[in-house]
Amino acid sequence: MNATSKMKKIKLMESMDKETLDATGDNKDISDLTFKKFIIDSLPVAVVAVRPDLKITSFNPWAEEMTGYSAEEAMGRYCGEILQGGMCKTDCPLRTVINRQKPIVRVESTITNKYGETMPVSMNTAGLFDNDGKLIGGLEAFQDISYLKTLEREKANLISMIAHDMKSSLVIMGGFLLRLLNKGADIAEEKQHKYLEIIKKEGNKLEFLVNDFLEFSRLQTGKLKLNFSATSLDEILLELFEAYQPGSIQRGLKLELKNENVLPIIEADADRLRRVFTNLLDNALKFSKEKGTITITTQETDQDIIVSVIDEGIGIDPRDVPYIFDSFHRGQDKGKREGYGLGLAVVKAIVEGHGGRILVESELDKGSVFSVVLPKDRKKEIYPLSNNE
Repeated sequence: MNATSKMKKIKLMESMDKETLDATGDNKDISDLTFKKFIIDSLPVAVVAVRPDLKITSFNPWAEEMTGYSAEEAMGRYCGEILQGGMCKTDCPLRTVINRQKPIVRVESTITNKYGETMPVSMNTAGLFDNDGKLIGGLEAFQDISYLKTLEREKANLISMIAHDMKSSLVIMGGFLLRLLNKGADIAEEKQHKYLEIIKKEGNKLEFLVNDFLEFSRLQTGKLKLNFSATSLDEILLELFEAYQPGSIQRGLKLELKNENVLPIIEADADRLRRVFTNLLDNALKFSKEKGTITITTQETDQDIIVSVIDEGIGIDPRDVPYIFDSFHRGQDKGKREGYGLGLAVVKAIVEGHGGRILVESELDKGSVFSVVLPKDRKKEIYPLSNNE
């Protein structure tokens, strides 16, 4: 907003405040009004106030941001003309509260901004009444829920993909088993062995899909259970280092484990933590560049143990970083990525179930660092996910 626009807006507000003061004749009232206006203008939510005839009397900065209209442009015009809401012509929420059919209306709808762009919004509408209960107008507060709607679509699409992949594995397994049952005696031993290897591979894939989906279901319902016992992170990391070493060499990558000092034993769910580090290593392998290095490091502070997985891969788009731990989020280049966007969501839930946190630093084309921070001492009353106490 340029200086001229700011000055116009200030004059408009001063004019509105003067009219209110003239009407009330009370300095305290205008002081209260100014304070309330300050709060409304500071909210990260679009807020629009209207008179009983639905003409706009207040239009906060977030409303300006979402609609593209300045407060000066919107003031005095019908709200339907500015918001072009999806329900304006059929079931207007403001008319509902102004006609006192309902005190508050909560709906999901759409608005269309000044530039013709339509966006989904979550909307709360309420009537405004004076101290005597007389209707003086209505208030509409709304937020952009485009991201949530995108996630919902991704969720629906990916559930279909999971179901399709499960069916594909079952069809392949069924086909080869049928061959072995019907013509087993006529099939050469070498070919039988090949068929069994394919069946085993598809069975493992199916097990992975089912486990991923079960983990997600437990996440959604808050029933992800952790079984705590004395756990050595040194043993888990060494075991995984040795397991991933052959695959890293095969891919032309160097895998390093740097944990020179022995880590203290902690109370943890060893199997779940193994799942955490397995997921991080799988991602590091998947997105590393040829001849790159993947490094596992450990660090101990007074309160925590920090395990980091560092790669020299493709990095993460800055637009994706805030959302990478959300279920079903697969990033800007999702068309090129395998998986269903569940792995890191499960990782975050497991780490937080231990009272820890997971941090990420990434730079495009240079690589990523995922750090798992685990407390040395588990405060039992804080972590209700455990089921063995």
